[in-house]
Amino acid sequence: MIADRDSRDSSRACRQPSPCAKQESAERPPTAAASRRLFMCATLATCLGLPAVLPAAADENPESDKRPQPGDSFVFSEGDHEGNRITPADIPLGGPPILAWPFDPGAKVVRDGSRLNQVLLLRLDPAQFDEETLPRTADGIVAYSAICAHAGCPVTGWVEDQGRMVLKCFCHNSEYDPRKHAEVVNGPASRRLAALPVKIDRGELVVASKFIGSVVPQQQS
Repeated sequence: MIADRDSRDSSRACRQPSPCAKQESAERPPTAAASRRLFMCATLATCLGLPAVLPAAADENPESDKRPQPGDSFVFSEGDHEGNRITPADIPLGGPPILAWPFDPGAKVVRDGSRLNQVLLLRLDPAQFDEETLPRTADGIVAYSAICAHAGCPVTGWVEDQGRMVLKCFCHNSEYDPRKHAEVVNGPASRRLAALPVKIDRGELVVASKFIGSVVPQQQS
């Protein structure tokens, strides 16, 4: 009965109109806050075993649905700096990872129309990356999908496991090693997180090429 009540409450919350339709600055696009709420609704629905189908925002730009494109930069997807551009200096060495949305600098569009576009940005000592992972990094910064490959919950943990820090999804405790192409080190996930190659262009962190691997969770593919 509790799960049923939570499910109904989640569905009602996801159907509520967004109170954030007001115009904001170019650095904080109008769809960012609304998409974050939709992302949270989808996460709750996934963890309750419900279909993560969300309505499109009324003011959504079609470009916001597209997967990250080469040349995109990044913006914070939460916190006090939500919507602001991310510089390499914003990403601390050794973690924790930063949750980010890709940002099309030409169209001034945050690609937050799909929760599958959210990524984790993490900086580590370049010497820690294996030969497969290192070419996809920039100045020690690596980017992975923030969506767990198992059931689609958000990967939000940065925890110690057997003497090393790993990325963790708390829904079902899947863990991933960011030094080795986010290979699974624990939990029910049987597939790595999708990797997003990055580079530094004129001092700015940008997408180097499209996702390597699928961002669609195993239970939804």
